[in-house]
Amino acid sequence: MTKNQFSELKISSDICRAISLLGYEKPTQVQSEAIPFLLAKKDIIVKSQTGSGKTAAFGIPLCESIEWEERAPQALVLTPTRELALQIQNDLFHIGRFKRLKVEAVFGRSPFAAQERQLKQRTHIVVATPGRLLDHLERGTVDLSKIETLVIDEADEMLDMGFIEQIEKVLDHVPSSATKALFSATMPPAIKHLVEEYLVAPQFIEVQVENKVQDRIAQYFYRIKEEEKVQLLLDVVVVDNPTTCIVFCNTKLAVEEVAESLTALGAKPEMLHGGMEQRDRTRIIKEYKQGYFRYLVATDVAARGLDIADVDMVINFDLPNSNENYTHRIGRTARFEKLGKAISFVNEFDDRRFDSISENQEQQLTELKAPKEKLVMDKMSSFTAKQERAPKLKKTKELVFKDEIMKLHINAGKKTKMRAGDVVGALCSIDGMTGEDIGVISIADVSTFVEILNGKGEHVLKSLQHVPVKGRTRRVSKANESNYEKDIKNS
Repeated sequence: MTKNQFSELKISSDICRAISLLGYEKPTQVQSEAIPFLLAKKDIIVKSQTGSGKTAAFGIPLCESIEWEERAPQALVLTPTRELALQIQNDLFHIGRFKRLKVEAVFGRSPFAAQERQLKQRTHIVVATPGRLLDHLERGTVDLSKIETLVIDEADEMLDMGFIEQIEKVLDHVPSSATKALFSATMPPAIKHLVEEYLVAPQFIEVQVENKVQDRIAQYFYRIKEEEKVQLLLDVVVVDNPTTCIVFCNTKLAVEEVAESLTALGAKPEMLHGGMEQRDRTRIIKEYKQGYFRYLVATDVAARGLDIADVDMVINFDLPNSNENYTHRIGRTARFEKLGKAISFVNEFDDRRFDSISENQEQQLTELKAPKEKLVMDKMSSFTAKQERAPKLKKTKELVFKDEIMKLHINAGKKTKMRAGDVVGALCSIDGMTGEDIGVISIADVSTFVEILNGKGEHVLKSLQHVPVKGRTRRVSKANESNYEKDIKNS
């Protein structure tokens, strides 16, 4: 393996080992500029476009700075949406895998009691939406007194969603000595108040990427009557036949109508909107990332921050309500140096919004004519054949650790008074095992889950068939991820 250049930023071997498995070998511009300041405990303001690697820019120094022994959270990340909170939780968890870091996501429309139980256990990093975090603060179920670093991600989106007052209330609960980092794609004037009030001599970092995302996106538009949009959409996807595509709508009703029409065409889409249960939204995002289906029809809940590597095309079935939303929508394609295509439908009521969007783009949007019926018919067989082929599944972050880490399930938990120390004691009694080989331990009501590091999982699994845990032998098996999520949620 080539030398990981992150080590030159004084990143420890545990973190370098994890990020190497995740494919991080060379820092992006925002990472190389932000990481040293955060490691040096300096406040920063980062203006950086989507897809520039900003999650790792704050995630790597956060994980690097955590002291494992401290039970109270030491880092807090505020983010505008549940989806982004879950994604950041997942990213930080993997970055900190070999440091055994526990990262909790706290957001609304998810059981409060389950979050409370998880926060009572040792938690190193909290990723939260402002409203639910304030609920925990008011009820005394989260302790922010030991926070050493606070990250405000997607600050401009927080402003648009009216979260600034809530953020200020959260900041009042965080030690004034904490290092603060603010990340935003744009810098509206209202954010200056936050900076002036809470950040101390911040370093401003503006990432000017030579190969800008929008330079890699071919942007097109169709002028179309509102009642003809569905048919145009069907014709466009047949002719272009993208391998993966996100269709953005402004309302839940439009999402359902578009999904129904694509289904009738044979495209097998999935939907994503704010009216769905959180577990369904999480599942859909995970399955789309893995490539289980080609078409995602979504409201702006999917427009920001979702790390999906290979989206060929974005279609704005409904024109977004702001220039910022347009930028974030089309930014779902052309990620990670790839090329992409963005198409917008402009109806008879959209002229003012479309003019504003066009004027704010550095490259010109090209008008297209609707595909001719003969062309659509000629392309239909190729489109149908692709829909009938099983998509090629992508490797998840969990899988890149599979040779190094095995998660085990022990058939005992809180109801039998199982403690982390009981598990550690049993594991360290196994020949060849040390504390450094033990990862995150999660204890549910009737189950305990423990990660075994450094490729020792099979050895430990075999040994635990006869090594006692808390006084007697237990049923131990490889953990099933769905059972893990179910047990932890219900504990």
